[in-house]
Amino acid sequence: MTEQIRASHILLMYEGSMRSSATRSKEDAQQQIQSIAQQVATGEDFATLAQQHSDCPSSAQGGDLGSFGRGQMVGEFEEAAFNLEPGETSVVVETPFGFHLIRRTA
Repeated sequence: MTEQIRASHILLMYEGSMRSSATRSKEDAQQQIQSIAQQVATGEDFATLAQQHSDCPSSAQGGDLGSFGRGQMVGEFEEAAFNLEPGETSVVVETPFGFHLIRRTA
């Protein structure tokens, strides 16, 4: 079992999600992340999309979260990230922080 992986993500928060200052509704956030997922699926650059859309401070680094091990991320995020192969992108993952697209980079 891999102890450390590296991943990037795109996070869309919504009004009421944990640590959120976003004013978009949950439904709007979900529609927007699905649209971004389609853009990723058609080959648009993940890092550029993260810089343009992600509500996480990691957006400045193209969504790069660096390396992390088990127990460092919320459960839903960790499960999705550790189930990806390097280079793969997740389906939309919902956590208490909002909606994520996760790309495992190593």
